[in-house]
Amino acid sequence: MTAMLGVLEVSLGVLIVVVLVVGLIYWYVQDITQKKHAILRNYPLIGHLRYFFEQLGEYFRQYFFLGDREEMPFNRATRGWVYRLAKNEGGVVGFGSTYDLHHPGALIFVNAGFPVLDENQVPTPPLAIGDGYAAQPFVARSLINISGMSYGALSRPAVLALSKGAAEAGCWMDTGEGGLAPAHLEGGADIIMQIGTAKYGVRDAQGQLSDERLRELAAHPTVRAFEIKLSQGAKPGKGGVLPGSKVTREIAAIRGIPEGVDSISPNRHRDIANVNDLLDMIVRVRTVTGKPVGIKTAIGGRRFLHELCEAILRRGLDTAPDFIAVDGGEGGSGAAPQALADHMALSIDEALPRVIDTLIEFGLRERIRVIAAGKLVTSARAAWALACGADFVNTARGFMFSLGCVQAMRCHQNTCPTGITTHNAKLQRGLVVEEKYLRVANYARNLNKEIDMIAHACGLQHAREFRREHVRLVQSGGRSEAFNMLYPYPEPFDGAPGRHGGLV
Repeated sequence: MTAMLGVLEVSLGVLIVVVLVVGLIYWYVQDITQKKHAILRNYPLIGHLRYFFEQLGEYFRQYFFLGDREEMPFNRATRGWVYRLAKNEGGVVGFGSTYDLHHPGALIFVNAGFPVLDENQVPTPPLAIGDGYAAQPFVARSLINISGMSYGALSRPAVLALSKGAAEAGCWMDTGEGGLAPAHLEGGADIIMQIGTAKYGVRDAQGQLSDERLRELAAHPTVRAFEIKLSQGAKPGKGGVLPGSKVTREIAAIRGIPEGVDSISPNRHRDIANVNDLLDMIVRVRTVTGKPVGIKTAIGGRRFLHELCEAILRRGLDTAPDFIAVDGGEGGSGAAPQALADHMALSIDEALPRVIDTLIEFGLRERIRVIAAGKLVTSARAAWALACGADFVNTARGFMFSLGCVQAMRCHQNTCPTGITTHNAKLQRGLVVEEKYLRVANYARNLNKEIDMIAHACGLQHAREFRREHVRLVQSGGRSEAFNMLYPYPEPFDGAPGRHGGLV
């Protein structure tokens, strides 16, 4: 019996070796005869190591080789900052900062000789949106809010955790272009309902904007405002794409599209071809819903803003958007063509002051609230945006980090290892809503607190008192310059011809 077992073990071992050899020979012949890959054709078998290491390279760089301030799109120091805020561990460091104060673009806040004492500090006041123009204006309580991320691009547990966390922290949540999902409402957050170019969630059977659907959505008490998305920072001029593998039955029903088919939205609204069409749409949605209506757009230059402001002054303030969400070219929680992600639209650093200045010039700054977005995930970057002139700051990827995102950059492949951007139930299991929603709330609350802390150090009672003179920006020679000198506040438009100069 023992001898028989020994023979079987030897036979099995020989069989395994034979299978491996045959497999390697087959693989060798396949490599050396294929015509697509030169490396595999010249170096069969071992050439596969090149592709293997190429795939692993980004992970090795992320965790072993790159310094804390080197990685893109978000370095390890920034991600660690967000993680600590989300875990309520505070943003305290020891033995000095690794932030390079001599690097061009570095932010330096002008500390006051006599900071504001704790007993003299006041809470940052809320701010109304649409007051005097919408039947039901929205009073926003938080400086920091959740930017648009669609249900479909995000998983149900992720959306629910964000909604519950936003409700806990008192900030709003933008739906993104994928429509209003039950998970948005279940969490109880204040919602800004985005109307994307495909009109998902607000379309009729022919794909046109439906007044009936608008009324249904506006009837939800937590839907506070509507946002018409013209473009987003990651891909201006390109519509959103949700692969068919992520278009589940529920998502298809919410969006009003076929299940399992790629969800591709147009690169612009078919019924908005100019600023007059846009203002008509704003008036229509605000009249039907009674809620504030704004726009979201990336900025390439001044021409669009000038045309918009001129049309508003010509037609009346009641036609103006109640807010403009300015998305920087560095934005983008979703997938995008690299040519657009890398090269299209101004960064928020340049786009935001241009928008603020244009509104001031046309006398519309008090009428239109401004929301800034574009990698503004830290308190310093958010405080800069407020000093520049923004009323609120939106972030998408900051809140993704608070959920546990590890920057695997697989958002569009339905294989997210943290369960945030996948509909694979096994991977979603890792995202425990009852744990993660608290981290979402912690991140929002702590970011608001740190912004106020910076304001107090600048001698301000609260963060809405920030102005451009409170910030300095390091230039190419390593010396800093006051932000109000780089972008001086403009004079309001006096109606004189040629007052605005160029449009770029």
